[in-house]
Amino acid sequence: MILITCVDDAGGLLFNNRRQSQDRILRKEILAQVSGQKLWMDAYTAALFEGENASIEVAEDFLQKAGPKEYALLEDREAAPYLDRIEKIVLYHWNRSYPGDFFFDIDVTKAWHCVFTRSFAGSSHDKITEEVYEK
Repeated sequence: MILITCVDDAGGLLFNNRRQSQDRILRKEILAQVSGQKLWMDAYTAALFEGENASIEVAEDFLQKAGPKEYALLEDREAAPYLDRIEKIVLYHWNRSYPGDFFFDIDVTKAWHCVFTRSFAGSSHDKITEEVYEK
């Protein structure tokens, strides 16, 4: 699967069981990137995409269901147990520090190679950085 997630400067995902941030333009970027292919996520994340015309698949066990070359958007759970299924990681950085108590659990500096990076302005963030990692 191709895993997509968003982190703050410390690799944080959540604080007090809530996402640290969100961005309307980033959501559009994600949908453009998957361009009609399946995008797996849980119900918590799917609420952000309500009303979007996209191939969104919602399941609480979405990391088990996402197949090869299918996208999975992770916000609120561990990714490391699925390392053997992850082909690529698309990591979006908020370029800010937020309070956090749940963190992305894959160290992309080990066994992963950054093959693409770019920055763009979001709707609520001056700069969002996208990094794509492959094994």
